Amino acid sequence: MPERRTVALVTLGCARNEVDSEELAGRLEADGWQLVEEAADADVAVVNTCGFVDAAKKDSVDALLEANDLKDHGRTQAVVAVGCMAERYGKELADALPEADGVLGFDDYTDISGRLNTILSGGNVEAHAPRDRRKLLPLSPVERQSGADGVALPGHAQAPENEPADLPEGLAPASGPRAPLRRRMGSSPVASVKLASGCDRRCSFCAIPSFRGSFISRRPSDVLNETRWLAEQGVKEVMLVSENNTSYGKDLGDIRLLESLLPELAEVDGIERVRVSYLQPAEMRPGLIDVLTSTPKVAPYFDLSFQHSAPGVLRAMRRFGDTDRFLELLDQIRGKAPQAGARSNFIVGFPGETEEDVAELERFLNGARLDAIGVFGYSDEDGTEAATYENKLDEDVVAERLARVSRLAEELTAQRADERVGETLSVLVESLDGEDGAFGRAAHQAPETDGQVVFADGAGLTAGRMVEAKVVGTLGVDLVVERVSEEAGR
Repeated sequence: MPERRTVALVTLGCARNEVDSEELAGRLEADGWQLVEEAADADVAVVNTCGFVDAAKKDSVDALLEANDLKDHGRTQAVVAVGCMAERYGKELADALPEADGVLGFDDYTDISGRLNTILSGGNVEAHAPRDRRKLLPLSPVERQSGADGVALPGHAQAPENEPADLPEGLAPASGPRAPLRRRMGSSPVASVKLASGCDRRCSFCAIPSFRGSFISRRPSDVLNETRWLAEQGVKEVMLVSENNTSYGKDLGDIRLLESLLPELAEVDGIERVRVSYLQPAEMRPGLIDVLTSTPKVAPYFDLSFQHSAPGVLRAMRRFGDTDRFLELLDQIRGKAPQAGARSNFIVGFPGETEEDVAELERFLNGARLDAIGVFGYSDEDGTEAATYENKLDEDVVAERLARVSRLAEELTAQRADERVGETLSVLVESLDGEDGAFGRAAHQAPETDGQVVFADGAGLTAGRMVEAKVVGTLGVDLVVERVSEEAGR
């Protein structure tokens, strides 16, 4: 019997990309490929790229070049680019980076195995030709579900209902039909689940809708089945991801569908915490705030996409709101759940931004008490409306404002962490370090972005355990905790 071909998936970017990679892994393993962790041990290295901002693009190119170097002194025979950067630039990327043996778009995902086999056999797979994916689905959201046949939606794939029973262990679910075509990569007790793909908003600085397409929700039954399957794989926390979770259900005829889905997800056996990310402030509604702040096992966590707070800048961004409205929203949330977590990202140096606008943003940040803050300096993105704007700021002005607001953000998030000293939190243990070191996250901390919890004494803890702990100190945005009692947790 011939040796199975091996493949390694290198994932960059956001949690949505991680889900896409696990779907690709599921497809490849179902077609007989052997998955390996290290690109050096693989016949082909598949790099799932990020195409969001310049820094992410550079990281993607660096990862492709690094994988290409393995071809000179390792097993690796081919390097293939997939993901957002490949989808967004396609042939342009292939021409600029001949080191990549293939540049595949989302439409190639359904036959990813065939594409890789062709490349490894020395055949030619034509580089992806980019297109505006907003035009692939009906303009009306309610018509999209019936019009989505044949449209590639990464992270949405389901195994056929008549899938053979002898699929590799860990790929086929025990929970019946319509299971995720997904293979977990790693053993973390946390996993992301896609609620939807695409975005209907037209923020002037963002190119994502052009290469991710219009907004389309997954059906609640698919989300539930995938969560059940993940629980069977040992997952304790699921994080719901999409480009805009507050729009979930609008194409299914019920904009309040998330409010009814969350309690069902929280009741899945084995799941200890459900977290929702990527919320639009302009689309927040009282019912959703109520569910997020009062449902057992649903984290009172608000990842709110503010981007700025000065009205003039927000209008130029094609967004809504202002400092006082945003502070009022945060007050509503904390009035229902005082310990609720809140985070956001901000862009400084947007075309036309004045010193008064920056001062207004600083006023908001000082009053918002956010647990985590991401600050980015504006740069033109290909194909966006903002790239055509006049009144661009000099790079040194953008850099100065970025440094200034970043320093403020660091100070404020450290102060917010200090405010939590004395609180008792439910902490999910995620990793161990040595004999007594243990790390985890509380409800107000999402993976990768929001800091972590450090146990003063982690003896006897295991990854995946939920523990009640008291905050006794801070390390910047990180919290130092002590267990309330040896018997606490589950």
